[in-house]
Amino acid sequence: MKKEKHRMNSSEKRKLIINKINYCEKNGRFSLEKEFIQHGNFSVYKHSISVAILSLNIASKFNLRIDYDSLVRGALLHDYFLYDWHTHKTFPCAHGFAHPFIALKNAKEDFSLTNHEKDIIVHHMFPLVPLPPLTPEGWIVCLSDKICACYETVYAIGIALKRMVYLIYLQTKKAVCIVKPHNVVFKADKSHKLPAV
Repeated sequence: MKKEKHRMNSSEKRKLIINKINYCEKNGRFSLEKEFIQHGNFSVYKHSISVAILSLNIASKFNLRIDYDSLVRGALLHDYFLYDWHTHKTFPCAHGFAHPFIALKNAKEDFSLTNHEKDIIVHHMFPLVPLPPLTPEGWIVCLSDKICACYETVYAIGIALKRMVYLIYLQTKKAVCIVKPHNVVFKADKSHKLPAV
């Protein structure tokens, strides 16, 4: 694809993302990513889509002259390793180092990749894997991947902390707890004042 300099509106971004997701699901094993957890409780599928959306938003916001099609497809396929890295016996400790190369191998089996897409997939783990991206598209996805991974991990920690607080207060019986999805609300009994959560 040719490199375009274009600030995309929300509708154009949504259409491009949906088209690339549909393409990857129809022509490859992208849907399998739904079965594997990446960070916290986020699936690899959800993580990959988040990285694609953020990458597209960054490129569009700064009106960069890049290949938007390769940017989105490379972002969707950057973690195309297709296994549960938490229990995988071959690479239990080396997943962070090995998975970009496994993802590239799997992506090549299912798709015809551009050089930009190959660069995105194999270099997205920089600096852990000391091979920096060679293209602007690769740098954008590398950055977006770090931002999304941090958010997903911190979000999971926040959920775990809320659950721990809930269990502690349940055990001390000093509060009546009302549980909502991803939210805990406390009603203090009259004799105890509870800290804000």
